[in-house]
Amino acid sequence: MALGLLNTMLAKSETLLESDHASVVSMNLFVALLCACIVLGHLLEETRWMNESITALIIGSCTGIVILLISGGKSSRILVFSEDLFFIYLLPPIIFNAGFQVKKKQFFRNFMTIMLFGAVGTLISFVIISLGAIHFFEKMNIGDLTISDYLAIGAIFSATDSVCTLQVLNQEETPLLYSLVFGEGVVNDATSVVLFNAIQRFDLTHINSTIALEFAGNFFYLFILSTALGVAAGLLSAFTIKKLYFGKIRHSTDREVALMMLLAYLSYMLAELFHLSSILTVFFCGITMSHYTWHNVTDKSKVTTKHTFAALSFLAEIFIFLYVGMDALDIEKWDVVRNSPGQSIGVSAILLGLILLGRAAFVFPLSFLSNLTKSSPEEKIDWKKQVTIWWAGLMRGAVSMALAYNQFTSSGHTKLLGNAIMITSTITVVLFSTVVFGLLTKPLVKHLQPPSKKPSTPMSSFHEPLLNGDGSYIENHESLVRTQGQSDYILDHPITMSMFWNTPSRAVHHYWRSFDNAVMRRVFGGRGVSQVVPGSPIDTSVGQLWVEDVENKEQNGEP
Repeated sequence: MALGLLNTMLAKSETLLESDHASVVSMNLFVALLCACIVLGHLLEETRWMNESITALIIGSCTGIVILLISGGKSSRILVFSEDLFFIYLLPPIIFNAGFQVKKKQFFRNFMTIMLFGAVGTLISFVIISLGAIHFFEKMNIGDLTISDYLAIGAIFSATDSVCTLQVLNQEETPLLYSLVFGEGVVNDATSVVLFNAIQRFDLTHINSTIALEFAGNFFYLFILSTALGVAAGLLSAFTIKKLYFGKIRHSTDREVALMMLLAYLSYMLAELFHLSSILTVFFCGITMSHYTWHNVTDKSKVTTKHTFAALSFLAEIFIFLYVGMDALDIEKWDVVRNSPGQSIGVSAILLGLILLGRAAFVFPLSFLSNLTKSSPEEKIDWKKQVTIWWAGLMRGAVSMALAYNQFTSSGHTKLLGNAIMITSTITVVLFSTVVFGLLTKPLVKHLQPPSKKPSTPMSSFHEPLLNGDGSYIENHESLVRTQGQSDYILDHPITMSMFWNTPSRAVHHYWRSFDNAVMRRVFGGRGVSQVVPGSPIDTSVGQLWVEDVENKEQNGEP
């Protein structure tokens, strides 16, 4: 009896050791592939066609083929795809860094247009793709798909991936276009995920006006509450670090960086806990931290946080594209649909057509509406910018993959024909759009938006005001006064009713900056407001240089 028990324990130990060894081998291989992606991406950076996303996707696919051959056609991947892996570990650093590094001036200056494209545009695309899926797929008899499945398809393929376009665009040369593409991408992902979660939460088999109103109310509720949670988490970090190190002689860079990272991740997980939009939460947490918290830490912490967040985001993006390429050849999903390849190809072609149509259905009409509200030609979206924005949203990526796995698989596996067709079609659309559209992105953007020969002197987004009226450093109705313990901006002249009526965004910016200077920065810290003491985290040299630059430009009549 004892001998049998001992043999059983030894057998289990050997199995565990073999499993651990396989995991170690898999991680070694994956880390080596990540290094190869970074090196090759760097070497191919100056090419006309390639970028790091496509490089990672191709390396992943080639690795999948090798593993498939070695395993005798049994498997093509070394890691099992998990929605938790994507949403809990890989997506947070990408979205947070997007908010942390965003050019706040351009983002908030174009906030209404970004929301128009990112929220309203995504809803239009969602409706078109969902209706198209219902119309075509019911006739193709691809499986038992419910109304919730069709609406989920609309949400899945409304989620864009504009990484390829953003890697080509220069935000110093085309700030308007970059902010629109970038901002729309973040809001689009958040809207798609919110739509997807709402679809799963509601019973949509019998839709009526009450359910539709509840659905819309839940959508706006998630948007508002998620944003508020992100801002609150950012303000909490700013207040904590400001009070914790105020007046101290010695500062710990490790603790400051660790606290910022943990509070940012906590905001994401709290949003997940309360079933909110974690994407929106961590994005606005990043914006708030860059506006307040970043100015309350030491100079070493400023450099460390900026590069640490960027590096984590970069690695997460490469990891995702590498895995998507590797998982594309998973034999299990393709084995289910091998008897109906025509259906799978047809579904993929229809989805690509619906993506093209859904994108065009809102980019051009909404651009026209946005141009009606703009008085300056520089602020209007011309047809070249409209084509670039339309093209930037044609690619689909990891968000679509993760949502498709969530809807049509169980722990990454599926045996149902309809679900397998949707998974393989999603993989096909992601691969085709990323590789084909991605390869054409750089020459297309270079043709539509040729690089300027005029040298630019960019200003760090961390030293810009959170909101700025017309994009200039000093507005005509404002004067800059440097006083101790106050912000660099003191707004002397109130906004008149006529100015509020003619330029409402400028008036909103005016009152926001007044409130920010008088209340927010005094409580939560920020550029130019914290008391300077020996060893304090406030970078006075940067602030002073910035103020001198502004004063010189004002005296010379420069913008």
